[in-house]
Amino acid sequence: MEHSFEELHKKTVADLREIAAGIEHDALHGHTTMHKDPLLKALCTALGIEAHEHHDVVGIDKRALKLQIRELKAKRDTALQAHDHAELKLVRRKLHRLKRKIRAATV
Repeated sequence: MEHSFEELHKKTVADLREIAAGIEHDALHGHTTMHKDPLLKALCTALGIEAHEHHDVVGIDKRALKLQIRELKAKRDTALQAHDHAELKLVRRKLHRLKRKIRAATV
């Protein structure tokens, strides 16, 4: 039976232990006493599933924003070297806004 990370993540510890009982793998040794997080990681290892959720960015050009972030980081380093606190504050605010924009668009 095929399982996905999202499906396994929604299950209870008892359900995960039942699934682990039917699988012979070294990662699942001691599955009856494992808590949910280590059990979930061990199940993902045993089943060959990626143990994290994938997020998609919708509605923005993430690549362009990342490029702007890299440029702003270079400006931030320059402002730090020059001890230009006004410029540093502006650059940090722009960085913060761009990062928040990416996080808000993540689904």
